[in-house]
Amino acid sequence: MPKSTKYLLIGSTEAYCGKSATILGLSYQLQQKSLDIAYGKPLGICSNKSLDSLVEEDVQFITTSLNLPENRIAPTMLSLDEMTVQKRLQGLDKTDYQKSLAQRYSQMQFGDLVLLEGPGNLEEGTLFDLSLLQVAEVVDASVLLVARYKSLLSVEPLISAKQLIGDRLIGVVINDIPTEQLPVANTTMRSFLEQQSIPVLGLLPKSDVLRSVSVSELANQLNAEVLCRSDRLDLMVESLAIGAMNVNAAVKYFNKRRNMAVVTGGDRVEIQQAALETSTHCLILTGQLPPPAFILNRAEELEIPILSVDLDTLTTVEIINRAFGNVRLHEPIKVQCIRHFMAEHFDIARLLSLLDFNRAAALQ
Repeated sequence: MPKSTKYLLIGSTEAYCGKSATILGLSYQLQQKSLDIAYGKPLGICSNKSLDSLVEEDVQFITTSLNLPENRIAPTMLSLDEMTVQKRLQGLDKTDYQKSLAQRYSQMQFGDLVLLEGPGNLEEGTLFDLSLLQVAEVVDASVLLVARYKSLLSVEPLISAKQLIGDRLIGVVINDIPTEQLPVANTTMRSFLEQQSIPVLGLLPKSDVLRSVSVSELANQLNAEVLCRSDRLDLMVESLAIGAMNVNAAVKYFNKRRNMAVVTGGDRVEIQQAALETSTHCLILTGQLPPPAFILNRAEELEIPILSVDLDTLTTVEIINRAFGNVRLHEPIKVQCIRHFMAEHFDIARLLSLLDFNRAAALQ
């Protein structure tokens, strides 16, 4: 690897912890400090229907958001899908991916710092010798781990990771911390991890905006028919409400929520009407029963999309909840939000110091 370039591998203890968000916010700060950065994802997850394309949507989104030129995009070595796994298991793919990684990356000049997005967890990629630690060793990278806060026991996977990764672990970011848990996270949790030689570089509060899902994404996940306002599928849904009670109870329930998706039966016209008059960003009707014309007309006036799904309520709710858990960052409001959060809650000066950038002081 070229000695002048440093590598920072951003990993996580489990999938959907916020690696991409961390990279977006961190990259923005680094660019503000005039650092010449590059980005790549050695092990991709194939979400593109085209199997000949190794560049997944997230990579394209991040490189576009950061306005990176072609020579600042590190190549993806392999895209993980059913076919590539089968070939490896059957012995049809005997590629030495570590050798390929070393060769490809050593041939490129990447500037000051390469941010590499790691696999979904510490084990993913092991089948191809491209796990987090294996990639870190090949490119001689420092590792920044991102973890989602669940309770104070969220320290356990980080301790385990430290034992595995050792001195390459340069620090951790813990996100999605409920407001009421921030004080204990900032004192008890931070203090304990620091004593274990695990620098805590960021503690990020929970955000409804970052957890939100666009109506477009919900329509896609539910395979829904859009009955009206297909021009407003960019609306962001922050919460889910199920309209299965009587209308008086529903109104009280709806009034306590904001920017919600309301799931109710196509025959529950009074619930649909109540939902449209509260903070609803999307009405999802089950049972494939079309709503009456006055509901459609009112939704048109209020610019609220109505989706129709060929699913029962339970399945619909399960899919929506899963979508909330696996949110992506492809909306501008989320990019702005993560930049703000990282600027406020991430210690960029300490990271630069830990990475041993001699210019760190001058860059501040």
